[in-house]
Amino acid sequence: METASKSIHKLNGTEFLIKSTDEAHTFSQQDYTEEHQMIQASINDFINERIIPNADRIEVQEPGLNSQLMAEAGELGFLGAHMPEIYGGMQLDFISETIIAEGMGGSGSYSVSYNAHTGIGMLPILYFGTQTQKEKYLPMLSSGEWVAAYCLTEPGSGSDALSAKTRAELTEDGKHYILNGQKMWISNAGFAQLFIVFAQVDGDKFTGFLVEADTQGVSLGEEEMKLGIKGSSTRQVYFENVKIPTENLLGTLGKGHLIAFNVLNIGRYKLGVSCLGGCKRVATTTIEYANERKQFGQSISNFGAIKHKLAEQAIRIAGLDAAVLRIAGWMEQDIKDRIEEGAEYGQAKLQAAEAYALECSIIKVLGSEVLDFVVDECVQVHGGMGYSEEGSIARAYRDSRINRIFEGTNEINRLLMLSLLFKKAMKGEFDIATPAMAVQAELMKGAQQESTEQEYLYSDERKTLDNFKKIFFMLMGYAGQQAMSGSLNLKEAQEPLMNLSDIIIDIFTTESLLLRVEKEQASRPGLESALKVQFHDAAKRIYANAMDATGSLVDESMFGAFISGIKKLSKYPMQNVMERRREIADILIQENKFVF
Repeated sequence: METASKSIHKLNGTEFLIKSTDEAHTFSQQDYTEEHQMIQASINDFINERIIPNADRIEVQEPGLNSQLMAEAGELGFLGAHMPEIYGGMQLDFISETIIAEGMGGSGSYSVSYNAHTGIGMLPILYFGTQTQKEKYLPMLSSGEWVAAYCLTEPGSGSDALSAKTRAELTEDGKHYILNGQKMWISNAGFAQLFIVFAQVDGDKFTGFLVEADTQGVSLGEEEMKLGIKGSSTRQVYFENVKIPTENLLGTLGKGHLIAFNVLNIGRYKLGVSCLGGCKRVATTTIEYANERKQFGQSISNFGAIKHKLAEQAIRIAGLDAAVLRIAGWMEQDIKDRIEEGAEYGQAKLQAAEAYALECSIIKVLGSEVLDFVVDECVQVHGGMGYSEEGSIARAYRDSRINRIFEGTNEINRLLMLSLLFKKAMKGEFDIATPAMAVQAELMKGAQQESTEQEYLYSDERKTLDNFKKIFFMLMGYAGQQAMSGSLNLKEAQEPLMNLSDIIIDIFTTESLLLRVEKEQASRPGLESALKVQFHDAAKRIYANAMDATGSLVDESMFGAFISGIKKLSKYPMQNVMERRREIADILIQENKFVF
């Protein structure tokens, strides 16, 4: 089944840094079709009726329960939503996939089992499997009859995945590979029937394999004692002279890195989307408790310090939500375009995820850090009750922490953003020099930015956003020049590169929220205040990151020019952020739930 959605105007990957767009061409919840709304209701019903009531049983990994719940999700079509119909899937559009991923984000540990299975467990087969492999495994994985696990990390190789020591040797008759080694931190290992395993062939040919769990020589370690996500199975997997048929080699010999890295792009996006779902549920829990808890003769939600917390949760979630759906719209249209041009369904999705790799990293970093903030403030509002294991708040706090490590650490993802931009620039696919020189020329002349060609309701925000982008290109252009001349080693200048990545994240989030407010402001009271506070705070963060990057990257003789430029370009009109946050908080308190 293919869920209908209207044509969406998309920017190509990374183009948001150099091109502007308008709200009419930006996807938001207002564009959900009736089918999208039905899917949203269905996934929420599943979480509310089957996952939340069983949370304590899931937490202690009651034998058979996770497998049962995965099978139920398969029956409802959630496991195969992103799979072609010919392999037992639903073949839904990308917006629907995003809605399901967000819904699953409110399911605690179960979301780890679900995401590991449907993402890094199934996608390698869809993207790189042979026709025979797809026909054999994908229907069982789509139905939940089988569960998949992804075996990449080893005791000595985490972020540096290609240094894996697990090895596979071809037998003399050329019919099998003999696999030896161990993997660790393997989600779903305790109940999976299929492992995606990466090993070195001939010592240096990093290669993927499909290994059935009941193959002789496959064994498991004990369940890991983890800080959080205790309801998900996490074990070491050992391979001792495991005999694998050559037809179970996944992809191309020596090209396992293409599988390992490409499958992570969409995994990063969906992890961030799941974090969004968790944020919304936790924010509602925070609001409910603030209204319920009485101190000094009144609800604590009446106090300004608590209103600040409720509002700040909502502002950050609103920005993440806008960023997620903006990318979802682009990805949906990109997949459609590629299919119309003749690409096979799986390849179209793989190529789209690769095209928006930088944006996927943004959502991963942003989503995981917003969720960490939201759950931390939820604990604070709950006080001692938030620290107690009797409720669900402490569990949410512990569960959240892994997201900044999953799917590539946030540090790796921040560095990846800049690496992608520099690679695109080297290939002539991304122009750094032209906008960088334009900023330099403007600052040299002391020119003021001209008013935008089209009159916008939020002209101050449009102008400020353009200036944020100028700050980025001023620094990015200088870093590029220094790298080209050999005076800057980008691999060693990680701190200023992460400053630049944080500027990118703020630009994308702030612009996404601006577009959402321009589109929905009339129907969403409080969104304008969220936008004003977002710009106010983003300006301060961008100023700080730009100054730090300047001190680390720029020659002292040019400090004056850069500092002057950053001060000028990071200005935003003064806001009464207290009143704006209180306006947002009062709406949340009145509704007794997250409504943005």
